[in-house]
Amino acid sequence: MASQYKCILFSSAYLVFLFFATVGALQVAYDSRALKLDGERKLIISGSIHYPRSTPEMWPDLVKNAKEGGLNAIETYIFWNAHEPLYRQYNFEGNLDFVRFFKTIQNEGLYAILRIGPYVCAEWDYGGFPMWLHNMPGIKLRTNNEVYKKEMQTFTTLIVDMAKNASLFASQGGPIILAQIENEYGNIYDKYGEEGKEYIKWAAQMAVNQKISEPWIMCQQSDAPPPMINTCNGYYCDSFTPTRNDVPKMFTENWSGWFKQWGQRNPHRTAEDLAYSVARFFQKGGALMNYYMYHGGTDFGRTAGPMMATTYDYDAPLDEYGNLNQPKWGHLKQLHDTILSVEKILTHGDVRTENLTATVEATIYSLGGNSTCFITNVDEKNDATVSFQAKTYFVPAWSVSILPDCNQETYNTAKVNVQTTVLAQKSEDYNLDQEPERLQWSWRSEGFRHLKNPDSLTDAIKANKLMDQKEVANDTSDYLWYMTSVTLNDGDALLGKPVYLQVNTSGHILHAFVNEKYVGSKDGWAFKFEQPINLVKGVNKIALLSVTVGFPNYGAFFDLEAHGVTGPVVLSSNASSTTITKDLSNNQWTYKVGIEGEQRKFFTGQIARRQWRNQELIFNRRFTWYKATFKTPVGTNPVVLDFNGLNKGHAWVNGNSIGRYWVSKLAPTEGCSSTCDYRGKYYAEKCNTGCGKPTQRWYHVPRSFLSDSGENTLILFEEFGGNPSFVGPQTVRQTKACAYAYEGSNLSLSCQQGRSISEIKFASFGDPQGECGQFKKGTCESTNALATISSACVGKPSCDFAVTEQVLGPTGCTTTPRRLAVEALCN
Repeated sequence: MASQYKCILFSSAYLVFLFFATVGALQVAYDSRALKLDGERKLIISGSIHYPRSTPEMWPDLVKNAKEGGLNAIETYIFWNAHEPLYRQYNFEGNLDFVRFFKTIQNEGLYAILRIGPYVCAEWDYGGFPMWLHNMPGIKLRTNNEVYKKEMQTFTTLIVDMAKNASLFASQGGPIILAQIENEYGNIYDKYGEEGKEYIKWAAQMAVNQKISEPWIMCQQSDAPPPMINTCNGYYCDSFTPTRNDVPKMFTENWSGWFKQWGQRNPHRTAEDLAYSVARFFQKGGALMNYYMYHGGTDFGRTAGPMMATTYDYDAPLDEYGNLNQPKWGHLKQLHDTILSVEKILTHGDVRTENLTATVEATIYSLGGNSTCFITNVDEKNDATVSFQAKTYFVPAWSVSILPDCNQETYNTAKVNVQTTVLAQKSEDYNLDQEPERLQWSWRSEGFRHLKNPDSLTDAIKANKLMDQKEVANDTSDYLWYMTSVTLNDGDALLGKPVYLQVNTSGHILHAFVNEKYVGSKDGWAFKFEQPINLVKGVNKIALLSVTVGFPNYGAFFDLEAHGVTGPVVLSSNASSTTITKDLSNNQWTYKVGIEGEQRKFFTGQIARRQWRNQELIFNRRFTWYKATFKTPVGTNPVVLDFNGLNKGHAWVNGNSIGRYWVSKLAPTEGCSSTCDYRGKYYAEKCNTGCGKPTQRWYHVPRSFLSDSGENTLILFEEFGGNPSFVGPQTVRQTKACAYAYEGSNLSLSCQQGRSISEIKFASFGDPQGECGQFKKGTCESTNALATISSACVGKPSCDFAVTEQVLGPTGCTTTPRRLAVEALCN
C-alpha cells in the first residue's frame, strides 16, 4: 500500500507539473501567408537587440521601448566565443545570461527569435567563433569537416538544451517562435563546392535532431534543405520570393543603418527610406520583418570585429544608450500600428495589383467586403498625383501610402509627422553651464623588461618560423611580441652601414624595438613596415609588437587569413652599389602573449599606490597607463566619457572594460553632406556625416558599471601617446525637440528622461522653411500657432495636438500640403 500511495502522489504531482508547464504553450506552424500561432496567422514585426551589447540592467527598458515602438518580437544571435572563450570553459553570467534576456522579453509579452548560428558575422570578433576552434588539429570551419561539425553540434545542443530547461520555446510556454542555424552561408556558398553543400544538408539535419517544435530558418540560403525556411537579408526584400511555395516570406535583417569602422564616416539611413522598405515588404506579401538593428549597443571589451569602432549604434530606432532615436522610432511606430491594424486582411485577403502610372502601383487586399490598399511611387525623383477608386492621392517620390480602408490615407512613408529629438553631451545633468571638473591623474609605464632577455621568459613559445597571431595568442590579448636576435661580427656586410628593418605584416598595428629602444610604428590593413635602425657589433635584439584590432569576421575562408607578422622580416642596406639583405624570417623567434599591464591587471586599479606616479605627469607618451577617479554623475541619464585628446588604447571603469578607443583615427574630409535625400535606394556611403572628425569620441559607461558610493576608478592604456587632461564623464540628455508635421496629422512633442518643455522657440504653420535649429517663416502662416502650442506644451513633459487650421489658426496659404515647423526646448 505504501508503494501504491507514493505512486499516486507522484502521478498527481506530475499532472500538476504538466498543467503548469503547458499553460501558455503555443504551437508554431506556417503556411505560405504567415506564421501560424495556435492556428492563427500572425504578422511578426521584430527587432534585433543583442544581449552582450548592453547590460541586464538596460534590458527591461530596451524591450519595453521596443514594445512601445510597435514590435511584437525581439531577435538575437548567440555569441559562441563570448560563452566559450576557452575550450569547455563557459560563461553565462552578467550580460551573457541569454536565458535572463529571453525571460525579459517574455515578461513584456513579446515573441523571440533565437539565431544560434553559431557563426554570426555581426561585426563581432572572428564572426563569433572562439579562437580555440580555429586552432584544433585537422579542423576546417563552415564546411563538411568532422572536427568542426562535432564542435558546432556540441555548442548548438548546449544552447538548445539550456533554452529547453528554462522553458523558453513557445511550445513550452516560452517566447521563442523561431530558431536559426547557420548564417548567410549562401553568400559564400559556391566557394566551398560540394563540401559546402554537404555541410548545409548536415546542418539542417542536425538542427532538426534538436527536436524542438518551432520552425528552423536559414537566412540567405536559397536551397535551404526542408524543413529549413530560407529568408532574406538586406536593405530591401520586397522582391524576395522563398524557394518553396509552402513557406512565408521573411525578412530577417532589414538593415536600419550601418556600422562604423575606425577612420570611417558616420553612416545614416533616413526614417523615410527605412519605412519605405518595411511598407513595401508587407505590401508584397511579407509575413515577418526584423530590424537589424533595433538597438545596436556597445562592443565592450575586445568583442568588436576587425577595425570596428566600439559603438555599435547602427543608427537604430533605439540609440546606443537606449534612448528613442527620433524621428526613426516614432515614424516606424506609426507604421507598425498601421500594418498590425489590418493584420487579418493582409494574412487572409485576396490580393490584386493595379498599375496607376508607369511608376505608381496599387495593391489591394480584400476580405469579406473589407479592403486595405497600398499605393507606391517607385520613382526616385518625381512626386505623383494619381486617381484611384474615384479619389485623388498625392504620393511623394519613393514612398508608400497605406489606406487601411482603401479610402483614407493614414500613413505615408515619406511624410514624417513625429518629432526629431536632439541629444547632447553635458558636463552635469542639472548645471549645464558648469565646466567639467578636471580629473587628477597618476600614471605608470608599461613594462618592457622582457626585451632585455627574452630567453628567460617562462611563458614564452619558441619557433624557427613566423607564426600566425591567432595560433599563438588564441585571442586572449590584442598584443603579441615577436622577438629574435641577429649577431654581427667583424666583416659582416651589414656592420657599419645604414640598415633598414623591413617587416611585412597582416596585423593592424606594428611597434618595433631594436636593442630595447623604440624605433617606430605603423598601422593599416596588411602593410609593410620600413624603418632605419642602428645595429651594433655583436648581438642585436629585435622585438616586434603586433597588435590586432579585432579578427576577420566575414567572407569565404575568413578564418584562414593570416594575422600578425607574416613576413618576410628583412634587414636591408643599399649603401653600396649592391643591396645587402639578411632574412630573419626563419630565425628562432620567441613569442610572448600580451603586455605586462594585462598580466598584472593594472586595469583593476588595485595594484599598490606606490606603483602609480602622482608627480611629473607625462602626456603624449607611448605605452603608458593612466589612472584617475571620478564621481558618478547625478540623475539617471546615460553616462559617457569624453576621450577628446587621447590617441589609441583601451579603457576600463571599475575594472569593467568599456572597449577600445582610437580617437586620433579621423574620418576622411570628403564624402559628407548636411542633408540627406531619402529618395532612391540606400547604400552605406549615401548619407554620411562626421567628415574630418574622430570616428568616435564618446564612450558609453553603463550606470551598472558605476559605484553606488559615487567614486569610480578610470584606467586607460594609451598605446600611441595621448593627453588625458580633457577626459571626463558627461551625460547624454535631450536638449530640444523639433518637428516638421503635415496638416491633418496629430503631433506629439516630448522631452525624454523626465524633463519638461521649457519653451517653444519657434512655431510656424503654413509653408515654413529650413531645418531643425534653423527654421524660417515662409510666405504664409497662422498668427496663432506659436501662442497655441506654447499654451499646450510649456511646463509639461509631453503634449499632443492636431495639426489643423481649426487648432492652430488659419494660414491664408493657397499651397498644399501645409506643414507645421516647431522647435521646443527641454529644461
